[in-house]
Amino acid sequence: MTLDLAAYAKEKGIKYFMISFTDLFGAQRAKLVPAAAIADMQKEGAGFAGFATWLDMTPAHPDLFAVPDASSVIQLPWKKDVAWVAGDCVMEDEAVEQAPRNTLKRQIAEAESQGLYVKTGVEAEYFLISPDGTEISDPYDTAEKPCYDQQAVMRRYDVISEICDYMLELGWGPYQNDHEDANGQFEMNWEFDDVLKTADKHSFFKFMVKSVAEKHGLRATFMPKPFSHLTGNGCHCHVSVWNKDGTENAFADPSMELGLSEQGRHFLGGIMKHAEALVALTNPTVNSYKRINAPRTLSGATWAPNTVTWTGNNRTHMVRVPGPGRFELRLPDGAANPYLMQAVVIAAGLNGLRAKADPGKRYDIDMYAEGHLVTDAPRLPLNLLDALRNYDADTELKSAMGEAFSSAYLKLKHGEWNAYASHLSHWEREQTLDI
Repeated sequence: MTLDLAAYAKEKGIKYFMISFTDLFGAQRAKLVPAAAIADMQKEGAGFAGFATWLDMTPAHPDLFAVPDASSVIQLPWKKDVAWVAGDCVMEDEAVEQAPRNTLKRQIAEAESQGLYVKTGVEAEYFLISPDGTEISDPYDTAEKPCYDQQAVMRRYDVISEICDYMLELGWGPYQNDHEDANGQFEMNWEFDDVLKTADKHSFFKFMVKSVAEKHGLRATFMPKPFSHLTGNGCHCHVSVWNKDGTENAFADPSMELGLSEQGRHFLGGIMKHAEALVALTNPTVNSYKRINAPRTLSGATWAPNTVTWTGNNRTHMVRVPGPGRFELRLPDGAANPYLMQAVVIAAGLNGLRAKADPGKRYDIDMYAEGHLVTDAPRLPLNLLDALRNYDADTELKSAMGEAFSSAYLKLKHGEWNAYASHLSHWEREQTLDI
């Protein structure tokens, strides 16, 4: 039974609803709707001009409506009279195929048609920086190896504890918070869940972290590589696939290598097969490739992959199998669209199941120290343009993600690359002004 948002507003004291959707570039778009109007909005949706966001539309397109999915509603813990709710984009009573949440829901439906139920978790890293974005916010956070730094995390206790308190209040099951490998960088973990719920929580988490940081006079960024000498922001994705009612892990088989079942190996095989293309979605910005192809950082490691390899419990590879019945994709970064990241993982994995794909040789070496010894594994793209070309050439993955989505995404992302390529940088002037 669908939750009545008007009744929810009366029960919770909600004055406004923030009906939100995420566009192709991961930007969160919203309208603030008075509770008195939410009944109509729940039926018809909040109206937007699609061209005014990063969707492949023109000013001549009809109104786009974000229809709230009441099951996703979250009362803002820091502003109790406002509730956030994820919207599904429709136009002229038809689902907008290119919209990221719709794209994910199609993949979920495809998995369900095969009797499978996907559960995921994310590790969303971020920096707390100065309001102007030029430096980390804590001038005392200078250690060469700051990961798990007790003093540094306590200097940001007010921000971290406030966010964690909110996740506890929301019932997300947060279980640890830490200072990450870069100065000024943090990570907060919560329990894995149904893949759509995880994507909605991921989207809301980014909104919440930024809001709380601003409340404390700081700025939070999930930018993949905001500082050249420091480790970048990853967004590791933990994946498991279950039976239809979510009671039995279809990836788990204690008799198999690393406890990963035959189905799990084929799903992983799909990730490996399509890695050079799916990176266009898991690492979607120009800046992303400065993280996955970074030189050694101040701490001594980038913690990011640059080669398509998998392993057991070893963090130097693209995919890690840390325990039975699941794997961790370490490729995505902080710019990944919460919905598209999950959608492309499912699409690639399901293709691997259909094709009975083999994930290939397992490597247990330290890729940072001995990666040069691996000569038969593909390298990840060096830049966004190469990633987009790989995605465009991968007709199986494009088709699985949907032709309308793929066409729109490639068009807008090529436009982004062209804007970057035409930009005159400070480096260019330094290198060539006197030639």
